[in-house]
Amino acid sequence: MKSIKKYIAEPNKRTPRVILEPGRLFIVGRSIPENPGEFYRPVFDWISRYVQVNDQRTGIELGFEYINTSSTKWIYNIIKEISGMKDLVENVTICWYYDAGDEDMCELGFILKSLVDCPFYVIESEVMERTPDDQCAINAM
Repeated sequence: MKSIKKYIAEPNKRTPRVILEPGRLFIVGRSIPENPGEFYRPVFDWISRYVQVNDQRTGIELGFEYINTSSTKWIYNIIKEISGMKDLVENVTICWYYDAGDEDMCELGFILKSLVDCPFYVIESEVMERTPDDQCAINAM
C-alpha cells in the first residue's frame, strides 16, 4: 500500500475521537460540531484516499453517544465511500457501538448496515467511551 499518514482528532465536548490509520478506522464519541463540514471533511478525504490505495484488512469502529443530523449525513457519506473498497466483503469489518438502551443509535446502526455489503455488527455497549486500543468486540479481523 502507498504510504498514508495516520490522522488523529482528539475529542472535545462536541466532537468524537478520530483515529484513522492503515488497517483501522476509529470514530467514537459525541458528534455535534458547530460546523460538521469543517470537522468531517478531512476525515472523509483521508478515507477517500485510503479506499483508493488500501490492500489490507480493515477494522472500522464507529460509536456515538449522540450524533446530530448533519453529522449523520457525513457518517452516511463515509460509509458509502467505504463501500467502494476493493474486496470489501473479505477485507472490511464494521462495528457500530451504541449505549445500552439507546434504541435510536441501535436503529441508526442497522440503517447504516443496510448501505454496505460487508460484515457489520451492531453492538450494545455498557461503556461508550472506548479507547482506541480496544479491539472490535467480535474480533472478526
